Amino acid sequence: MDQLEQITALIALTMGVGWASGINLYATILMLGLMSNMGNLELPVELEIIADPMVLMAAGFMYCVEFFADKIPGVDTGWDALHTFIRIPAGAALAAGAVGDMNGAVVLAAALVGGSLSATSHALKAGGRVMINTSPEPVTNWTASVSEDLVVFGGLWAALNYPIAFLIGLVLFVALVIWLLPKIWRGVKKVFAFLAGLFGHKSEDIKINEGGVLPHRKP
Repeated sequence: MDQLEQITALIALTMGVGWASGINLYATILMLGLMSNMGNLELPVELEIIADPMVLMAAGFMYCVEFFADKIPGVDTGWDALHTFIRIPAGAALAAGAVGDMNGAVVLAAALVGGSLSATSHALKAGGRVMINTSPEPVTNWTASVSEDLVVFGGLWAALNYPIAFLIGLVLFVALVIWLLPKIWRGVKKVFAFLAGLFGHKSEDIKINEGGVLPHRKP
């Protein structure tokens, strides 16, 4: 592998772990750690810790928890909200570790890019789930969850084996996010506005009934 290919592979790995962590952090760690232990991947020294059996057991356990929590409407949104404070810093840390033993400027740049990609993919996942949970079809939630896991595994595999193709796909993904996020955000605001109005009416009814006055009903 020549120097240009090494640099391309390093960039793909750095961006890949950041992007994948925003969707499913535990699947990302589990896949990289297992591939390293099976001899299919040589991790940078700073990332070798994720191949430790204790780390893999913890990641495997949390992946199982997320596998089921991610498929329950409402629970998945709460899970995503909690993991805003986990996936993004972890994506930055994994991206920084992926560049290996380089100078501080490169490590910091990798952390910034990895954290940004993690935040981007996490925002798309979390916002999309809020919209999906308002749809009447429960199968959609399961389909989205399984698809996200497959995208993580497939994306990381592409980053490791076809780095140029992965980077092209990542550019298209970022362009898609830029186009989708404003639409998703407007939809999320409508959902929360509807819920706020719904609970607001309920609280008013409770106050009226507690005061001994029944709400006026049209005949």
